[in-house]
Amino acid sequence: MAGTTRSTLPKGFRSAELGWPELHRIPRPPHRVPLVGDVVGVNLRTPLQDSLRFGRQLGPIFRRKGFGKEIVFVWGAKLSGEMADESRFAKHVGLGVANLRPVAGDGLFTAYNHEPNWQLAHDVLAPGFSRDAMESYHAMMLEVTGRLTDRWDGERAAGRAVDVPGDMTKLTLETIARTGFGHDFGSFERARPHPFVTAMVGALMYAQRLNVVPVPLAPVLMRSATRRNDADVAYLNRTVDDVVEARINGPAGEGDLLDRMLDTAHPETGERLTPENIRRQVITFLIAGHETTSGALSFALHYLAQHPDIAARARAEVDRVWGDTPRPAYEQVARLRYVRRVLDESLRLWPTAPAYAREAKEDTVLGGVHPMRRGAWALVLIPLLHRDPDVWGADAEGFDPDRFEPGAVRARAAHTFKPFGTGARACIGRQFALHEATLVLGLLLRRYELRPDPAYRLRVAERLTLMPEGLTLHLDRRSPTAPARPEVPAASEIPAASEASSASRCPVTGAGD
Repeated sequence: MAGTTRSTLPKGFRSAELGWPELHRIPRPPHRVPLVGDVVGVNLRTPLQDSLRFGRQLGPIFRRKGFGKEIVFVWGAKLSGEMADESRFAKHVGLGVANLRPVAGDGLFTAYNHEPNWQLAHDVLAPGFSRDAMESYHAMMLEVTGRLTDRWDGERAAGRAVDVPGDMTKLTLETIARTGFGHDFGSFERARPHPFVTAMVGALMYAQRLNVVPVPLAPVLMRSATRRNDADVAYLNRTVDDVVEARINGPAGEGDLLDRMLDTAHPETGERLTPENIRRQVITFLIAGHETTSGALSFALHYLAQHPDIAARARAEVDRVWGDTPRPAYEQVARLRYVRRVLDESLRLWPTAPAYAREAKEDTVLGGVHPMRRGAWALVLIPLLHRDPDVWGADAEGFDPDRFEPGAVRARAAHTFKPFGTGARACIGRQFALHEATLVLGLLLRRYELRPDPAYRLRVAERLTLMPEGLTLHLDRRSPTAPARPEVPAASEIPAASEASSASRCPVTGAGD
């Protein structure tokens, strides 16, 4: 293949025919319609699930085209593992991620690889997710979960089912807002979602719709949606500006993420984040820091309710490890190894950030078969990667937390479990999310028996991330001897975690900065 200079790479969306010289060798759906592409039998509300269906039919690499946009999808473990090679591939910012740049700009998740603010922000903020920093967030996570259990106790007493996705969204928003930025949205005191959540979901849905609307028709078909999106983005910006201004003009924080953004210079260059970039990073953390975690918790609670034997085993571990302490310490969370496996298995089946894009750094050949020019990219479909029978077995569709027993993990090839992406741009806050989710599951299992609605069948909503749709659960309070609402421990009451317990927390590659 002829080399390609960076200056000649196409700008904006790069359709597959620009980067894959032998595109005809990659399978595509039958019944392609001239001008509009592979639209037969698709649902504009579920483009990801449509792609999963096509992937099962067409194999580990395939392509789809819609209104002039052709995309290559990869899900086979061997090809996905090859694309995880950082010497050959890098993050590609495209599709819905690029559509979020009007909201998040060059924030950690949406920055292009060449933009300097990504590395600057990463280096400045990385200490905010160190082990010591994580331990300092634990007490606030306990306090916010206490607000959730107060709400759930009230719903149970009234004989009402709980809205799992809605309440998990409130929980995770309050957790990242309070631990990261010292802000309380008052989510549990509201009958309806906070306007920030409404605006955020609107922006995510708008970005998703831009993926499937023909570019020439977007100004006509999405005129009113664009106006609403402009209002949503303006509200998000105003809200974050108010949070930052309150910190600048008010009392100092306690070394949280916002303090680091405002006060920390790069240790080598002395550079600081600009006010505009601080706003973008705060929005990035508020969106990514709660959206994926709320989905992960919701899916995990669904599977626990559907599998009472697994829930009983997880609950027994919580009782054994935590005993009757009302305030599990930071180090005790890492000891919930089976609960963590429940979370990992939920993320395997339904990774809430369900895809990531990778582009070739130089001309290369994927799998020894498919040539790619520099800048050519593909979308890795994580739910199918996580269901590859060559890796996960013939029962890959089943829910089995024992897939994540240490021996089973060691026996699997690298790069086969990627619930939130891969590489140098992996999510900076992945350990924050995993600690929070494991703690919350432990507290809820210890307090409640979960009863599903017998008529419920899992439906998955797509809004850039995935979430169970319409999921409610009924709760039974465990015996009166079960520990009460978690209290907020003083920092001096939280034992320091041992190096052994810290090492036992197998990190999961994150959502991709």
